[in-house]
Amino acid sequence: MKKTMLLNAPLSHSIATLGHTDSITICDAGLPIPLNVERIDLALTAGVPSFLQTFDVVINEMFVERALIAEEIKQKNPEILTALLAKLQQLETAQGNQIQVEFVPHETFKQYSQHSKAIVRSGECSPYANVILYSGVPF
Repeated sequence: MKKTMLLNAPLSHSIATLGHTDSITICDAGLPIPLNVERIDLALTAGVPSFLQTFDVVINEMFVERALIAEEIKQKNPEILTALLAKLQQLETAQGNQIQVEFVPHETFKQYSQHSKAIVRSGECSPYANVILYSGVPF
């Protein structure tokens, strides 16, 4: 059995097979997921698991060099944004790198998410609780 916290086999496989600049999207329960992208649906019920819980598990396994966030989160969900940015800062310290954070309109975000290796659906039911994480290399 694995020693790390991530037990979901499809999610673990997706992270393990990332190459430099490949991406994984972590989203709320409402983001549209196209048929051509692997859907890893973790949602059980409203709020379970939360976006931030899902994010924490993913970043425990993934080396992140860049994050893409919808601009609308600034006005519609500042609490999640504040927590997300704090977690990204903590991750920078832990990884010893600078993580580029970029904001784009939500429609643009949805287009970028279609190029992710996988989209991980949480049970989050708050607006714009989504992020695309781009893989870096730890060397």
